[in-house]
Amino acid sequence: MSLGTFASYSDIVSTETESPPDPTEHSLLEDAYAMLTGCIMVALGLVLMKSAGIVTAGVAGIALLISYYVPYGVGLLFLLLNIPFLLLAAKTLGREFFIKTTVAILLIFVLADVARSAMIIDWVHPAFAALAGGTLVGVGILALVRHRTGVGGVNVVALWAQKSRGWNLGRLSMVLDAGILAAAAYSLTLEQWLWSMLSIPAIYMELIAYHKPGRYLGHSRR
Repeated sequence: MSLGTFASYSDIVSTETESPPDPTEHSLLEDAYAMLTGCIMVALGLVLMKSAGIVTAGVAGIALLISYYVPYGVGLLFLLLNIPFLLLAAKTLGREFFIKTTVAILLIFVLADVARSAMIIDWVHPAFAALAGGTLVGVGILALVRHRTGVGGVNVVALWAQKSRGWNLGRLSMVLDAGILAAAAYSLTLEQWLWSMLSIPAIYMELIAYHKPGRYLGHSRR
């Protein structure tokens, strides 16, 4: 920066030499591979939980529950429910985050359909589905948010709160999702509800442990 009408020597030098590359920046190939990896893990986690007859929280869980009462598919409901959250992302988290999140939402459900067609899961214990499936979803979300991508819904609200207020992404997401599942308890059997609740800490312990403000942000305003 200049001081008054005089430029410092370091400013002059900086204009004549190239700045070192930012080690935190990802290449397009890295972003694309991270998005594919994250979406695959989220899709596999959802398939495991669905095969065990349990549900998870977030917009996906809400869409699943609503689909029992209206003649629309879960995928369409998921997209419709995510519209206000995508608008929030576009307004507060930047255009890049908005575009990537929209692509991720579409990709997750495409991959979930592919996974159900490519695998036959005869039986899975709901405890394993909640823990292993939840962990897969958590790692997938972590991969996505580290590359400025969300999965819509609660994830967008939590990233916005982290950016504007410095709140912990994992803890806030877990609280919001617990509230959603608590409201959905009347639509589930007690056993389904209890196993579904177990999936929440399995998902968000990954974010609590490995995604903290100042260490590795999942969004950027450009």
